[in-house]
Amino acid sequence: MEDSRKRVEVCFSPYLYPLFKDEFDIIVVIDVLRATSAICAAFDNGIKSLIPVTSIEEAKEYQAKGYKVGAERGGAIVEGFDFGNSPYSYMNPDLKGETVVLSTTNGTKSINIAKPDGLVVIGSLINLDALTEWLIQQNKNVLCLCSGWQNKFNLEDTICAGAISEALVNTGDFHSIEDSSIAAKYLYISAKDNYLGYLKSSSHRRRLINLNLNEDIKYCLTPNQTNVIPILKGDQLYEHKDLDL
Repeated sequence: MEDSRKRVEVCFSPYLYPLFKDEFDIIVVIDVLRATSAICAAFDNGIKSLIPVTSIEEAKEYQAKGYKVGAERGGAIVEGFDFGNSPYSYMNPDLKGETVVLSTTNGTKSINIAKPDGLVVIGSLINLDALTEWLIQQNKNVLCLCSGWQNKFNLEDTICAGAISEALVNTGDFHSIEDSSIAAKYLYISAKDNYLGYLKSSSHRRRLINLNLNEDIKYCLTPNQTNVIPILKGDQLYEHKDLDL
């Protein structure tokens, strides 16, 4: 007999995304350190919308039109831009009510890769509970797309994806069949009591520490700081409460 439950699965990186993309209604893009955490922080601070762009060239085009533009590559702010992808950059009162543009090494690329294939939603540890509750209410097939690092697997995105998928499976209304989802679940279970300690040796955490971004790391690895759920409509992200879906 066919299983009537919805599916929730984990894709470890954008490189693997073509193997999953046609099977899901909602794609949760995750880039814990730091793009999706920064996006959630921006909406928590009251921005109107955010335009995720893949290339620096696109970012420069928006900058020339007068937009406030953030750009990051390799963890550092790209020279000539207003800010990078530190969540603290988006807590600036001057950004309230504004449309912001952002280009990052991994996260914004993943958003645009997923854009043609379903409803794209932004996931992070800082909006974890609000997001999982919303996904449960939607009762649709969900793919957690980990942005990883330059198309490779990373720990923090996979752990966040495991947290989301585990919450959905625990309702009894969702199930997972892929080994990637099972692996993400057990990584999450191993890490959930101490994200900072578990991820102490992770590659991107070391990268950010070398850039003196310890406060960013602590912020991004502290769950449930906001209830915002950014959702892509057209080319822009909006807070889900502002959309008629």
